[in-house]
Amino acid sequence: MSADHDKDEEGKSGLAVANKPKVERPKPWKVLLHNDDYTTMEFVVHILQKYFSKTRHEAQAIMLEVHTRGYGVCGVFTHEVAESKKEKVMKYARENGHPLKCSIEPSDDD
Repeated sequence: MSADHDKDEEGKSGLAVANKPKVERPKPWKVLLHNDDYTTMEFVVHILQKYFSKTRHEAQAIMLEVHTRGYGVCGVFTHEVAESKKEKVMKYARENGHPLKCSIEPSDDD
């Protein structure tokens, strides 16, 4: 018996090969906090620790960036997680009498 017994007349093997579609990683989104003249620095630090699991030191550094630059990056997540965190932060801030603005934007980092 020939070694070519599993090949068709065009020389291709009779084995079917499944082509798996390449699954792309979700695009990353940044969650940003924006400076305002009313929200206290301590509340911003609290938000960063509560919703973004930042250490006190990390939270203070981001809070200072928000204060001096006008905004700071809290973290980078999938779109759904970023949107959820934004909504939770905004709701919590309003419930506590702060006009803190939180937004999301696409991240250049992959």
